[in-house]
Amino acid sequence: MSTVTNTTNTTSAGAAGAAVNPGAKLDKDAFMKLLLVELQFQDPTDPMDSDKMLTQTSQLAALETQENTNLMMEKLATQMGNSMNMYAVSAVGKMASLGFNAVSLDATGEAKFEVYFGKEIHSGQLFIKDSSGNLVRTVELEAGKKGVLAFEWDGTNESGEAMKEGYYSVTAEYLDTDLEQQTTQFGIYPVESVRFEDGEALIKLGSSYVPLEYVIEFF
Repeated sequence: MSTVTNTTNTTSAGAAGAAVNPGAKLDKDAFMKLLLVELQFQDPTDPMDSDKMLTQTSQLAALETQENTNLMMEKLATQMGNSMNMYAVSAVGKMASLGFNAVSLDATGEAKFEVYFGKEIHSGQLFIKDSSGNLVRTVELEAGKKGVLAFEWDGTNESGEAMKEGYYSVTAEYLDTDLEQQTTQFGIYPVESVRFEDGEALIKLGSSYVPLEYVIEFF
């Protein structure tokens, strides 16, 4: 029988040197020191010509400008990251949309997914359709349930035939306990919390945490 079930929810000298200048980069201070040493030890009978000195001075100025630009970009990136994190935190309690309502039926022939029901269910149905919009399965919803409900589909249609791998849309229509018509779908959930991993904000939607960039809309 084909089924779709609903479930509840020694520090060395080399190391020290590497720590001082791990990237072996020539910063503006080192550049200036080299220039001063070059001037100090130049041949008095053949001093450095002004053109060469001007070139090196220009190189120093360019190096300093680049360092300042890099520093500014780093600060800007930090500020943008902090702003995005604050934005993620402010989304707690709102609804979030992933921008699609399709679940994936893989090679195992099964699909597990969650759908959010904002009102307590009195009666209703969940619909699974193929990419052409053809109805594949209809599932009777269990009365008295609400919130994020988990479902398992065995990948078969109403006749018990196994469906092909691919994406299938999941929507639901139901009456709440006030007998008012409600609709919902896979991919829309309330934001329950925010978690940070390596500076990245992860939004909890249902039982899963997804990157902030996966969400296309908060409302």
